Amino acid sequence: MSLGQVIRKEDLAASDAAALAMEIKSQVSAGKRMAFVSGNFNIVHPGHLSLLNFAAECADFLVVGLNPDSYPGTHLPQHLRLEGIRAIGCVDYAVLLPCTAEELITCLQPDIVVKGKEHEQHVNPEQAVVESYGGSLLFTSGEASLSSLDLLRREFLEVDFSTIRKPVDYLERHGLDMKKLADVVRGFADIKVVVLGDLIIDEYVTCNPLGMSQEDPTIVVMPIKKDLFVGGAGIVAAHACSLGAKVNYFTVVGDDETAAFAKETLRSYQVEACLIKDKSRPTTLKQRFRAGNKTLLRVSHLRHHEIGKELAKKLRNELAKTIKDADLVIFSDFNYGCLSPSLVDAAISLCNQHDIPMVADSQSSSQVGDISRFQGMLLITPTEHEARLAVRDSGSGLGFLAEALQKKAGAKHVLITLGAEGLLIQTADSTKSGIHIDRLPALNSAPKDVAGGGDSLLTCAAMALVAGANIWESAYLGSIAAACQVGRIGNLPLTANEILQELKNL
Repeated sequence: MSLGQVIRKEDLAASDAAALAMEIKSQVSAGKRMAFVSGNFNIVHPGHLSLLNFAAECADFLVVGLNPDSYPGTHLPQHLRLEGIRAIGCVDYAVLLPCTAEELITCLQPDIVVKGKEHEQHVNPEQAVVESYGGSLLFTSGEASLSSLDLLRREFLEVDFSTIRKPVDYLERHGLDMKKLADVVRGFADIKVVVLGDLIIDEYVTCNPLGMSQEDPTIVVMPIKKDLFVGGAGIVAAHACSLGAKVNYFTVVGDDETAAFAKETLRSYQVEACLIKDKSRPTTLKQRFRAGNKTLLRVSHLRHHEIGKELAKKLRNELAKTIKDADLVIFSDFNYGCLSPSLVDAAISLCNQHDIPMVADSQSSSQVGDISRFQGMLLITPTEHEARLAVRDSGSGLGFLAEALQKKAGAKHVLITLGAEGLLIQTADSTKSGIHIDRLPALNSAPKDVAGGGDSLLTCAAMALVAGANIWESAYLGSIAAACQVGRIGNLPLTANEILQELKNL
């Protein structure tokens, strides 16, 4: 029986409260706190949302019991009421009650039972039951701010395509054809990709700002929602898989719950992940505390020393089993130690032996890296800062900088990302137009979360090159991918349909 499955009254007699409680408990992980709410829920209104969100915040798993049609005050059929409750994001398990709420509470023994504030001055039959096993009965009208959680959830999941603008002059300058670009995207399904690099788990803590502390100049917030995402090279692998490719991903992780989350999430994304445990480090976790669509604070839990020789050898051996069948290898380097020099050299050697194109990104925001150590790449995608670090040039113009980096790294194509200014594209290809360098503006005029834009750009542009697109077409498709990605909060895999939809909106 799956999470939140409907259990109808006719399927369970009143004496089956124990069976229902056992079924619900089987869905709750050990050590997790459970909250319980019951009611008619004829039409879900803001008061209901406040109550349910408050209950969800008090525990790890929220169970909602709906009274049957025979219960006083019910007006809508039970299946419609249940459908409405199940559509609410904070509800983990919704069920039609085959018995009284007290009978189910007796068997279920939730940590917290929540009722509306209007019941506080009345006799509550649940009170004695809850007190008998040491639980808590809470009365609340909820917090008005919490009723917006479903809006927050949609903000994480949905892309606002209306903020994406197309550069018509760029399209005309390079003769881009939307039908060909769509065919390139559909061709992603024929590509086999290997991704190698640092795994990061991103945790977004959405907070309600409470103001300034009276004791000292400290901002005070109240966490109301947490979301975990696979990031780093993990989201690069997930992007490639969601765009249609068959993907193998290689990285190191710690022996912790964060690694378990990564493993399960990558599996759900259908990524074949080889996660090798490194006892000397935790799985990298980055927390972002956000309020009002702004990041207030970032906290990183990590170790960034290089992996040892034995781990590098183990990764190299696992990589060798798969790499010969690959159409593309992506190095996604966050400089947290996974891509040691010996492993990078070994991987490049394997790719050269099998004539497999390689692309690379090496991020140097809060850490220091060198994109030029990835020699002979089909494509590299540094930021301007990373490009200047690689060639030790802090003053030259972008054109000179791109050319110098291209020569030093031996790369065929260079995309220098410029944030809100878009891209600078440098290519060694001889083109019909004779253009070897060009600018492409940022396509999303109102990004919600710029984290992850570079990963989606790298993945989509690299796959486009392998699927037969030229660099101008690939840079455009990569920019479309980045525009979609920054149009929502948090790292979620892009789909080919999202890219295709945006190509139609010219």
